[in-house]
Amino acid sequence: MKRMFINLLVYLLISGYQLKSQTLYSVDKWMEYIEEMASETEDEERIEALYTDLSYLVEHPFELNTVTEGELKRLPFLSDLQIRELLEYRSRYGKMLTLYELKNVEAFDLETISLFIPFVYIGEIIVNKRPITVKNLLKRSTNNLQIRYDRCFQQKKGYCSYPDSMLQQYPNRKYLGEPFYHSVRYSYAFDERIQFGLVAEKDAGEPFWNEYHKGYDYYSVHLFLKDMNKWLKSLAIGDYKISFGQGLVISNDFSPSRNALVSQAERKTNGFRCHFSTNENDFFQGAAATVNWKNLDISLFYSYRKLDGSVDSTIVTSFKTDGLHRLVRDREKMRKVAMQTYGGNIRYATPDLCIGLTAFSYSFGNYSIQPDPKPYNLFYFRGNRNLNISVDYLLKNRWIKFYGETAMSRNGAVASLNALQLTPASYFSLLLLYRYYDKRYQAFFGNAFSQNSAVQNEQGVYMGMQWTPFSCWKLSAYADIFRFPWLKYGVDAPSTGKEYMLQLDYTPSRNLSVYVRYKYKQKEDIEPYFQQRLRMQALYVISSSVSLRTSADGICYTETSEKSKGWMIAQSVGWKPVDIPVHTNFYVAGFHTDNYRTRIFSYEKNILYAFNMPSFYGKGVRLALSFRWDIVKQLSLSAKFGYTYYADRDVIGTDLEEIEGHMKADVYTSLRWKF
Repeated sequence: MKRMFINLLVYLLISGYQLKSQTLYSVDKWMEYIEEMASETEDEERIEALYTDLSYLVEHPFELNTVTEGELKRLPFLSDLQIRELLEYRSRYGKMLTLYELKNVEAFDLETISLFIPFVYIGEIIVNKRPITVKNLLKRSTNNLQIRYDRCFQQKKGYCSYPDSMLQQYPNRKYLGEPFYHSVRYSYAFDERIQFGLVAEKDAGEPFWNEYHKGYDYYSVHLFLKDMNKWLKSLAIGDYKISFGQGLVISNDFSPSRNALVSQAERKTNGFRCHFSTNENDFFQGAAATVNWKNLDISLFYSYRKLDGSVDSTIVTSFKTDGLHRLVRDREKMRKVAMQTYGGNIRYATPDLCIGLTAFSYSFGNYSIQPDPKPYNLFYFRGNRNLNISVDYLLKNRWIKFYGETAMSRNGAVASLNALQLTPASYFSLLLLYRYYDKRYQAFFGNAFSQNSAVQNEQGVYMGMQWTPFSCWKLSAYADIFRFPWLKYGVDAPSTGKEYMLQLDYTPSRNLSVYVRYKYKQKEDIEPYFQQRLRMQALYVISSSVSLRTSADGICYTETSEKSKGWMIAQSVGWKPVDIPVHTNFYVAGFHTDNYRTRIFSYEKNILYAFNMPSFYGKGVRLALSFRWDIVKQLSLSAKFGYTYYADRDVIGTDLEEIEGHMKADVYTSLRWKF
């Protein structure tokens, strides 16, 4: 009776807010979350992979009454406290009857609910799993086919015509392929136990069907089995991803770092996942399996694949990781270096204690990695084989959590990350994190919390805090103080830096959300610099059909010899009519910055599986229009058109991406069929 009264009260409080409006707000919200992280990182490939993973989960949401702790940990915006309280609420009160009931979970605020709703649904609970038969595999499965096509309307320099005699002398003056991007994705899923996927892709400029190459440039296939019986936890065949510990030795996930969710720097996923991204570099190819016995997980994996690299005889001077094969010199580096990786992890886990041991080896066949000797790369990996081992640990109770990982590479160098998180109440969280990455530490697959792109040559202390003093207000802040004991590229001496962030959120209702964020960063690059950023945003849902988002960004960049600044003001309008199966979003922004160092990112709506967050500098206007049309229940068409006008130049871009003129227009399209 008490629970029925609570549900009725919640329903009455929000009866004026329709579910269609809630869904629109939520879809925008999780995409905004990715945009926030993308604006603070240069790891474009992994942020795009994270966007792909979450796009997949939006299309394959979890059933709210059966979702597990491990599945909830795949959503990076959920904290341990929120996951625990959701599971406890479900255990205490039984089956949740409506998504509105999430409001009753104490740790779930309006922002979290908006992020969470696209990834869950309430449906039929199947007590016994359906048997795996040919009939069920065909009838009870879900299939997804997506075809994507992107193109820039203006001709870039790399697609111009040149005489054959000139191309023979300068073969890298022209792209070998067509000026469009194209990809195909197919996925098959039988509940959560069987997943199969195929990805084929060509980037703009890569040959698709001409004398240089026929077919796609990149293919990826995977078969993933999960919880097939009481001991086989997972089995991956084909392309897959790995994540163990905090990423000091191996992780294909996006590294949680400095963003508005300041107290969530922990990696929560452990084990194997299918690779369903167009990222051509960050995955393994082979087989992997995890078996379970009581509280013990034992994981083994093997991978063999060829990497792109600059090779001279048996010497590899550098790796090519962008996945682009548009020029003759690109294709000369294509899949040249064979890499073999094998290893495993043993993990003991209870609700309050986790201990894991990871060990693996990787080698490069007959090749030896020998970067061109420079003072800054004195401690980079050189040789044919390396070994990484680590122990990761987690100890927690309801209010305190201690976690970390300590690792060693074959040369005896050590890296360690340790963190203490305090959550004395649902409205307050504090995180203290210390990292020490020896300048000699070498981990080819390392991807952990850091200012550097590599887990090497860094020490730092990070402090983050989130406080919700009232139901409508949230204060977030962090400070990161770091040093690099050895030289870096462009920095000819040991250096230091610091970064601060303060953000205030005001969410009086589902219809209105406002935040103000200030960031300060001081770092030594080629020259020491100071950077200050200010962003203000307001999101307002006018009705079940219309939403508005207004934002203003400012930046100030100061070096020893100069000072530059910039600003951008943007407005977007979302329209989702109740009776028409069309969703649209219009975005307009004006920007004015002094140079590239004061570039500002454009927070504009993306379509699923097509993440794009351009940055702009100079003086101009940006327009973007995106829409999704549900033609029938199983078939939908999504598209985004972007247009940029520059008032301060007659040439856009550089090198082969150069466009003559002061405007640029792009289109992104996606056709999806669910059957």
